[in-house]
Amino acid sequence: MIDEKQPQLFGFLNIYKPKGMTSFDVVAKLRRVTKIKQIGHTGTLDPFAVGVLPICIGKATRLIEYLDDDKEYLATVQFGKDTDTYDLDGTVTKIYDKKITQADLISILDDFRGEIEQLPPIYSAIKVNGKKLYEYARNGEEVEIKPRKVFISKLELESFDYEKQEAKILVGCSKGTYIRSIAYDIGQKLNCGGYLTALERTKAGLFNREHSIPLENFGEVSDVRNKLVNPIDVLPLSKVELNDVEKERVKHGMAIYNRGFKNSDVVILVYGGRIHAIGMVEDNQILVKKVFEVLWKRLFYC
Repeated sequence: MIDEKQPQLFGFLNIYKPKGMTSFDVVAKLRRVTKIKQIGHTGTLDPFAVGVLPICIGKATRLIEYLDDDKEYLATVQFGKDTDTYDLDGTVTKIYDKKITQADLISILDDFRGEIEQLPPIYSAIKVNGKKLYEYARNGEEVEIKPRKVFISKLELESFDYEKQEAKILVGCSKGTYIRSIAYDIGQKLNCGGYLTALERTKAGLFNREHSIPLENFGEVSDVRNKLVNPIDVLPLSKVELNDVEKERVKHGMAIYNRGFKNSDVVILVYGGRIHAIGMVEDNQILVKKVFEVLWKRLFYC
C-alpha cells in the first residue's frame, strides 16, 4: 500500500557507476536505500566499465522509452592481441608481431563512422533462438551471429602510445553498439589485433559525466531525494504548457488542441513546472498517453 502522507520519489539520478559492479547491483543498492522496488536503469554497463548510468526512480520508469538512446564512451584499446571476449577479461586467442603507428590508426577510423554493420561479441547477452550468446560460448557450441546495423556519430583518437601500442578513442554511438566489437574490428582492419582494456561512459542522452554523482554518495533516502533530476530537464521532447482548463481535461484523459506539431510527435504536457502527462499528436489534436498528475500530491522531485 502507498502511504498517502509520504511523498513518492519521482525522477532520475545521474549515477557514476564504479568498476566491478553490474548495472543491476546499482539498482539493488538504491532499492535498499529508498525501500522502493520501482527503480530501473536505462542501459547496461559491463562490470569492468565505469561511468554514466541514468537511473529511473518510481513512476519515472514509465518515461524510459522517451529518453535519448545515444551514448558516448572513452575506450582504451590495446593492440597486438585478440581475446575471445574482445576485452581484458578474456583468454588471449592470438598474438601479433606487427606494430602500428598513430598515422595507421587515423587512416582507417573513417571506415567505422556513420552507419556500419557490426557483429556482436560471442560473449554478450544477445539472444539467438531464445538463448544468450555467452551461453553458447561457455558450452562450446557454435551459433550463427548475424550483423546488426549501428550508427557511429563520433570516432576520435584522443591519444596514442606507440611503445605501449595503446590508444584512447572517443566513441559516440547509437543504442546497441558494442564498443568491444569496435576495438576488435579496428585491430582486424589493421591486422594487428585489438581488445578493450578500459571503458568509461561519458554521456547517455542528456546525462553527462560532469554532472554525475558517485554511487557511494547515496547512503540515505535523503541523498536520493536531494539529487533527483526533474524529468522535464532530460527528456528530449517539446513541451506544452497547459492552462487550467487543459489541465483538467488531461487529468481525465481528454485530448487538447494541437500547437502546430506534426502527427505522431510526442510532447510533454507541463503544468506548474511539473510533468503532467505525455501526449502524442494525432489528427491535429494532442492525445493523452500517460498521466502523472494523479501523483502530484505525493510526488517529490526537484
